[in-house]
Amino acid sequence: MGAIARRYFVNNLYDGAITITGSLIAFLTLLLKGQESTIDSYLIIMTGLGTCISMFISGFSGSYLSEKAEQKKIKYEIERAMGRLGQELEEESVELDEIEIQRAMLKEVRVRKFRIKKKKEDKKESKVETLYERAESLANKVVSLVNGGAPFLGGFVPLIPFFFVSQAELPSFIISFIIIIGIIILLGVFLGRISKESIIKNILQMFFAFIITFLLTMPILLFTPTS
Repeated sequence: MGAIARRYFVNNLYDGAITITGSLIAFLTLLLKGQESTIDSYLIIMTGLGTCISMFISGFSGSYLSEKAEQKKIKYEIERAMGRLGQELEEESVELDEIEIQRAMLKEVRVRKFRIKKKKEDKKESKVETLYERAESLANKVVSLVNGGAPFLGGFVPLIPFFFVSQAELPSFIISFIIIIGIIILLGVFLGRISKESIIKNILQMFFAFIITFLLTMPILLFTPTS
């Protein structure tokens, strides 16, 4: 659960930050085109929140359903394997009991012991299955919350500067982009420590996608006619 949650957190926090970058660039191009001297922060916040909420629902529901399906598959394979093993052990136990019964001529006593033993094993097996189901349910919920919460967090934090101004201008966008770069740096450091690789290398690799987003999105939106 820990390894899966870490991967989901890094991937989706980064995904949320890059996604909101595209939305902010779209508003920024309106300023650069000169069509608007300022932009109502309320519009930016509402658009950003709508995007964040959509990412949360998509991440949570998608992860919950996919992880639930995978865990059911694993559980089915374990139960099938345990069923075959249990059947083999039961057949072996029956053969040994029959031999002992024939030797000791205490058939009735041996059968009773075998039945009591099997009931205890069934009770123990049921208890283990319940614990497994609880662990499975907890892991699924935690992973799903991380998968949905990470992109929401990555998209929401860069919107914070716009809560402090009624009309957004270029400085507000610059601060927001600096926050996104800060998120990228933190994720690069986190990945570098986990993988025991160069932290600088991880930061540059993640920062490269941020630059590509700018280089692709900005020209397209600048030269897209608005009327």
